[in-house]
Amino acid sequence: MKTTKRVALYLRVSTSGQTVENQRLELEGVAARHGWEVVATFEDAGISGAKGRDQRPGLDAMMKAVTRREVDLVAAWSVDRLGRSLVDLLSLLRDLHEKGVDLYLHIQGLDTSTSSGKAMFQMMGVFAEFERAMITERVNAGLSRAKANGTKLGRPARGTEKDRKKAAEWSRVHAQVLEARAAGKGKVKIAKELGIGVSTVDKIVREMAASPSS
Repeated sequence: MKTTKRVALYLRVSTSGQTVENQRLELEGVAARHGWEVVATFEDAGISGAKGRDQRPGLDAMMKAVTRREVDLVAAWSVDRLGRSLVDLLSLLRDLHEKGVDLYLHIQGLDTSTSSGKAMFQMMGVFAEFERAMITERVNAGLSRAKANGTKLGRPARGTEKDRKKAAEWSRVHAQVLEARAAGKGKVKIAKELGIGVSTVDKIVREMAASPSS
């Protein structure tokens, strides 16, 4: 007996002036054509894809539903609805895969429940490894430049003793994040290990990655 696939829709728009309704209607139509049952719909309206899971309540709620094994497949309009980084997307895909949940991306025509979709997922892994290597190279180069120039990482200490303690703590966290990233760890894992927000990790990594090479 064939079991109906339970599907969760994920909808996101970047600005409050946009609407998720077009995404919803199209994905509901896809589900109907495939005979899928839409059991939940998660939304992040007016939230940038660059934000981490801790700042996207819809995404966080969806991944909790995935962890509870309440869905068999996650459907989204496009890859950029889920995130802006190939590495971050692959991390999400791995989280889904660990729970036996597939992913459907409408614009890219990706369905990891099919053999061609699985092959595309493997290719994405190759490109994500390349992106991760490039990030590691830039982070290591930044650390080396800072050390060679005698520069202390983080915000400069100034003002009261309390200010200096805060600056010292920020410098320590800054260095730990960059070292963990250089070791190939993902942003979510780093945040959990250091007890800080994913957005903080993302900010530190972006600042270093954006710094000019010597």
